[in-house]
Amino acid sequence: MVTTIAIMVSAVVFSVLLVLYIIFINHILPQTRKALEGKALSIAHTVALTPLVSKGLEEGVSKDIQAYTGKIARRNDSLFVVVLDMKSIRYSHPDPALIGKPFVGGGQEFAMQGEDSISVGWGTMGKSLRAFVPVYNDKGHQVGVVVVGFSMKRVHDIIKKNEWTIILILLSGALLGTLGAIVLGKKIKKMMFGMEPSEISRLLEERSAMLQSAREGIIAIDAEARITLINVEAERLLTAAGITGKALESYIDDYWPALRLDKVLKSGDVKLDEEIDLNGISLLANSLPIRVGGEIVGAIVTFRDMTEITQLAAQLSGISVYADALRAGAHEYMNKLHVILGMTHMGMYDELQQYISGTVSNYQSEIGSITRAIKDPVMAGFLLGKLSRAREDGINLVLEEDSYLPESAQAEITHELITIAGNLLDNARDALSDMTSENKEIRLAFYYDEGRLICIVRDNGPGIPEPLQENIYTQGFSTKGENRGMGLHLVRRSVNKLNGHLQLLPGHDPGTVFVVNVPYLTKGDESR
Repeated sequence: MVTTIAIMVSAVVFSVLLVLYIIFINHILPQTRKALEGKALSIAHTVALTPLVSKGLEEGVSKDIQAYTGKIARRNDSLFVVVLDMKSIRYSHPDPALIGKPFVGGGQEFAMQGEDSISVGWGTMGKSLRAFVPVYNDKGHQVGVVVVGFSMKRVHDIIKKNEWTIILILLSGALLGTLGAIVLGKKIKKMMFGMEPSEISRLLEERSAMLQSAREGIIAIDAEARITLINVEAERLLTAAGITGKALESYIDDYWPALRLDKVLKSGDVKLDEEIDLNGISLLANSLPIRVGGEIVGAIVTFRDMTEITQLAAQLSGISVYADALRAGAHEYMNKLHVILGMTHMGMYDELQQYISGTVSNYQSEIGSITRAIKDPVMAGFLLGKLSRAREDGINLVLEEDSYLPESAQAEITHELITIAGNLLDNARDALSDMTSENKEIRLAFYYDEGRLICIVRDNGPGIPEPLQENIYTQGFSTKGENRGMGLHLVRRSVNKLNGHLQLLPGHDPGTVFVVNVPYLTKGDESR
């Protein structure tokens, strides 16, 4: 990047300097010659107006004229100052031997007719630039001509010197421009985190592709609360909620007032997992400020349809439950296999037969009691896992004999019920885990009646103190330590999603009783 910027800036500098050079060559340097021509004319006029010269020409005496013009020539560094009479006879010359002889080189014709003139010619002293000025006496009659000459070699030397001066100035400018371009390039590269323009372009394209392909809606605003970025998913969700129109460059308060993203911009506070209702669509949003160098320069919000998140959570919850059930069952039967292996090694075959028969009988009885009451296979498998886990913890989990749960018409309802029953059973198991009593019991019941399902979970644990009962559904609230307090919050959220009712029955001491009442559509009722 430094090289690119240096080349570009240097090219501009060189172009400007080239134009300046052309201007100097075509306009400035010719002025040098004109200046010498003007100087020659000035000297010639000065000599021509000197009385000593006009009087010497009238009297035909050249001695005083020679002495005077010699001084003038030396003081002005001219090649010669020659005075001619009207017959072009020299009255002065740097070479005294040529005084009295005719002027050679020509060019004096206009001056003999009373006009100033400039010309270049060859004479006894070589090629020279000459200025011719007529000389008049005090009566106004022309009596001669003054010729002042500068050597053309000197003229060329002065022009060449000025030309090199210009070239050196231009080269200095080019060098400074190049150094400035390099410094500028390094400064810009540092500002852009050391990336080249091609890298920045590629990064911008990748960023745009990532933002547009994200499953979350993304909206960013600048320091003035104007929308600077909105991706395809955000436009889709907002269009589904009835918010249309041009988003970019619009103020966020005008486009989506309920979001209140401008408050995040002003306060700098972060809002995580905020539930927003947008014209009937529930969104889960995360809003945070954008800081550059410690200063807030904008804000960004990411959001997603709560329905999608809930479905994903339900699937994950179901998978977790199934895995836990399999783990508990595997652990329990691994213990039984260890017993069988030990009895086999000891040759206790009669006792082994009785043990296996009892185990099979108990298992079939357990499965039979659950499958008779629980017609939903997913829920039945879930409860079998919970029974095994409870036995591991020394807890007696009992399904009430009069329980009945028909198969649901919707898999989503089953997932929500697993979340409800699973968290209530886990909370009951946690409550009993700290007890030293051997009589630890959890009783579970399902009752179905005309489209309503009642689920009751009862334990004989220490119960929930009355001062804490108002906070038990708050996310993160727990008496068990950090990173807890999610179970009852999830239970209440699932109950609310099913448009049901959750109640903690008072007056049960010791123990806790939760009652859940939700609408329940069975497969036989789904066509109604």
